Amino acid sequence: MKNRNYPHSDHWETPSYFYDPLNTEFNFNFDPCPLRHDIAIWDGLEIEWKERNFINPPYSIELKTKFILKAVEESKKGRLCVMLLPVSTSTKLFHDIILKNISEPVRFCKGRIKFIGYNTKGELVSNKSPMHDSMIVIFKP
Repeated sequence: MKNRNYPHSDHWETPSYFYDPLNTEFNFNFDPCPLRHDIAIWDGLEIEWKERNFINPPYSIELKTKFILKAVEESKKGRLCVMLLPVSTSTKLFHDIILKNISEPVRFCKGRIKFIGYNTKGELVSNKSPMHDSMIVIFKP
């Protein structure tokens, strides 16, 4: 089991083998939380999103929750929001927010995604999987 006491980063890139088929299906035109962008320039939680959004939010509970709530809000404004999230089906967030607002069944990912980022030793890795499974949730207008 991975050591939860090490500092973990919220900056992990979605690998192209996973992103590209979703992009083909949904034709995304915006990412409100791109990898390592400068939030002093713009903050994905504070701006209007575009028509077709891919969101792989930071997985820390506070930021993940804020991005899920923002995606629900944006979908009610007529925007498509496709989110890549860690599976956490026993939470209030899942039952009270996600399940009550999604447009189609949750897509549970087969196998664990090998995200690209820096591990706790500061090494760039692309062959390691996270501690959790992943799911796609879709909020349509």
